[in-house]
Amino acid sequence: MYQPKEYLLHITLFVLTLGATTLAGAEWLYGKSIMVGGEHALTWEYFFKSLHFSIPFIGILLVHELGHLFMSIHHRVKSSLPYFIPAWFGFLGALSIGTFGAVIRMKSFINSRKKYFDIGIAGPLAGFVLAVGVLFYGFTNLPDADYIYQIHPEYLDENFQGHAAEEGYITIKIGYNLLFWMMEKGLADPERMPDVSEIIHFPYLFAGYLALFFTALNLLPIGQLDGGHVVFGLFPRHHKQISVFFYAAFIFYAGLGVISPYDELNHLLIAIPLYIGFLYICFRKSGLETQTVWTIVLGIAATQYLLVNIFPTIQGYMGWLFFAFLLGRVMGLQHPEVNGVKALDRKRQLIGWIAIVIFVVCFTPQPFIVE
Repeated sequence: MYQPKEYLLHITLFVLTLGATTLAGAEWLYGKSIMVGGEHALTWEYFFKSLHFSIPFIGILLVHELGHLFMSIHHRVKSSLPYFIPAWFGFLGALSIGTFGAVIRMKSFINSRKKYFDIGIAGPLAGFVLAVGVLFYGFTNLPDADYIYQIHPEYLDENFQGHAAEEGYITIKIGYNLLFWMMEKGLADPERMPDVSEIIHFPYLFAGYLALFFTALNLLPIGQLDGGHVVFGLFPRHHKQISVFFYAAFIFYAGLGVISPYDELNHLLIAIPLYIGFLYICFRKSGLETQTVWTIVLGIAATQYLLVNIFPTIQGYMGWLFFAFLLGRVMGLQHPEVNGVKALDRKRQLIGWIAIVIFVVCFTPQPFIVE
């Protein structure tokens, strides 16, 4: 089915991504890097320790993509093997998780809503099950509380006043989603559970958290994301409206605070036109008429501006804006049409609603908080 050169390409990308996530894990978990010397230099010992992060994380992504692949094979839809995308930025001094994820490419036309649904939902469900398993292991096998002193020996210094007092020091916290919070409360030993700012040093918790993050992204009910396929299966006549609505809500939340009446006038004279232009670009490929696009864009910007005026401290998550741009410009908000709108059987409808629940419990409004 696949040529030897295809296997070589995909295996190479997989190995490179595994290596990149291991290097990224060494930085997140232990503060070790191959780009520096001294006490922060990466050694083979810490490289192998970091595999406790990269193997479960990449394993979950692999299972996700294999879910798509095997269901494609089941439905006799030609598709590529998983493309893993390595992305390690340690040499640039930027934090990275080592990958932009993985994708498979459909090589043949899909003429059935049922096939779209099955292929789309198989990946997130498969990855989610493994992610829950990784988190279960992580929460039930937490190391002793003094483990953190191996990462931050400075905590043992009675004169240590906290990193907040250090100039230029950045603290990264994860934002809780509902499932992660419930599993922590139900499974973790409170005496061993780390502070939210230290979870990035616990490989299985961090790998599982990132897996939930990617699962939620894929299940957004927008365009041709996996969640978009689910919505197309459940509500074929209303996919476009649902997709545009959730995309508008997503970008509305993301951009809260970008323009504020409390900013200086000179700044607003530049920021407002640029932001409105950005929103227009995001919605330009929505399939809506130009007048409708402008109505949505101006409505979003005006409402955001009004809310910030009423609630000065309200803030979205600007990190989502880049993903919103990719959704709007690269993937688009529409879904390919198929013949007929026959309803899915009850079993598939139930699975579709389960996927929606999984999205709700996995989505994190602010996945990474930098202080």
